Amino acid sequence: MAVFTEVTETQANDLMQSLNLGTLTELRGIEGGIENTNYFATTDQGEYVLTLFERLTHEQLPFYLFLMKHLAGRGIPVPDPAANRDGDILHTVSGKPAAVVNKLKGKSQLQPQAVHCAAVGNMLARMHLAGADYNRSQPNLRGLTWWNDTVSLVLPHLDEAQQALLRSELAFQNHMAQSSAYAALPRGPVHADLFRDNVMFEGEQLTGFFDFYFAGVDTWLFDLAVCMNDWCIDLPSGLHAADRARAMLRAYCKVRPLSSPERELLPGLLRAGALRFWISRLWDYHLPREASMLKPHDPTHFERVLRGRVDHPLLASAID
Repeated sequence: MAVFTEVTETQANDLMQSLNLGTLTELRGIEGGIENTNYFATTDQGEYVLTLFERLTHEQLPFYLFLMKHLAGRGIPVPDPAANRDGDILHTVSGKPAAVVNKLKGKSQLQPQAVHCAAVGNMLARMHLAGADYNRSQPNLRGLTWWNDTVSLVLPHLDEAQQALLRSELAFQNHMAQSSAYAALPRGPVHADLFRDNVMFEGEQLTGFFDFYFAGVDTWLFDLAVCMNDWCIDLPSGLHAADRARAMLRAYCKVRPLSSPERELLPGLLRAGALRFWISRLWDYHLPREASMLKPHDPTHFERVLRGRVDHPLLASAID
């Protein structure tokens, strides 16, 4: 999250009133993240998040917004987009597509323990099952096709060792994606960005998942892998944290047991999750967009994670 497009208090107040959410009392830009413009909007009726979408189009956005409504209706704690008098949940502010959702209670748990990882694993499995009958479809826009298209843009900024790793891992992922085991993986709507800062807790109680704007239809195992590569990693070193990984996997599997192809391909999908974020952070770091409050993430973190996943693969037997 960042501020690419400035929104005035008058604009925000007009929108909140049109959504019957009260009179604006405070508007504050949200620092962190790199995709959309985000504000906390407080009214005399409650606290909300206003998002202006900088890359996603009016045609793409219904998938994300109605997915949140679908999950909220199935009891998954996610932000619920606000509708105007005509029932529209996609709006326009400063010429950009926009949405307003309720602000979740709690705060992000940035130093998770096994108990937090277990709660995330349980809720992630519940979310996957709840989304299985969602009737809209859109591919993961930051999936394999995007990796193949983007690597050529970031390669000139890397040294020889980094280039060799990126090329070899991309070749591995393309090969894996053509296998029969990969084709058999269960799939459906995924969050695809469920990092520590996209989950809210009150103590040990998980209060919600948010920021679904990288969601798409992909393998559920990829979603789990992306999650594990943040929650179950020591951030300074990028090293695997076995106790947290075991807690998350076991909690997930109690709700939705992994299939045989999933167990076989878990190490490869953990590598895929690391590759995806290494590429995107390289892209954001070396080819940045101008924005107020924009702080690109350090791409070397996911380079370390990827090397760790290649050198020390995590087998599904770790949960047995």
